[in-house]
Amino acid sequence: MLLLALDTATDGVAVAVHDGERVLASARAGTARSHNEVLVPTVAQVLRAAGRERRDVTDVAVGVGPGPYTGLRVGIATARTLALAWGARVRGVCSLDALAAAAVAEGTTGEFLVATDARRREVHTARYLVVGGAVGVRRTAGPDVLRPADVVVDVPVVGAGTRLYPELLGGEHGPFDVDGGALAQVVVDALAGRGALELLPPEPLYLRRPDAVAPGARKRVTA
Repeated sequence: MLLLALDTATDGVAVAVHDGERVLASARAGTARSHNEVLVPTVAQVLRAAGRERRDVTDVAVGVGPGPYTGLRVGIATARTLALAWGARVRGVCSLDALAAAAVAEGTTGEFLVATDARRREVHTARYLVVGGAVGVRRTAGPDVLRPADVVVDVPVVGAGTRLYPELLGGEHGPFDVDGGALAQVVVDALAGRGALELLPPEPLYLRRPDAVAPGARKRVTA
């Protein structure tokens, strides 16, 4: 296996290469407004750092959100295009699951929440439980989109949402953005039958209704 993992659900892009045993190389680049410009160059950079060629890639994993519309579309379209061009399989991962996996790797224990920026003064949230052993971490609720004031903060909270609304979410606690290596590890564990975080179709996970709607019937105009 050679897995290319990428995510554009949070600020900037996250990319990593994993050989099924370990992360060979990873990088973060760009900002929330530069996904389209930096993603493909970062993929090329990480492959070079790993000493691998694109023809070696057997699987492409992509964070499917929840996240901003444009960012998700860039990441998912790129992942699907690369997988098609390279003859690789494509896997979807909830981006909040990848953040939760990174939090556990950094020492988070017990029950906790992940909160990321959903724009419009809202956050994307999901609740997790660290269970140890081969399972590692399990999502127990969510994902949801909420106003920060409506989040029930009865457990520790991590993610970029805590940096934006520290007074409502219990202070700033990282990790703040998706790590490509953590996303890759979620996929490797799932394919090996380890862990409780499920893979998803490579389709964007939107939690809001679209702003654009089909027009209704024309109203009659009277004098």
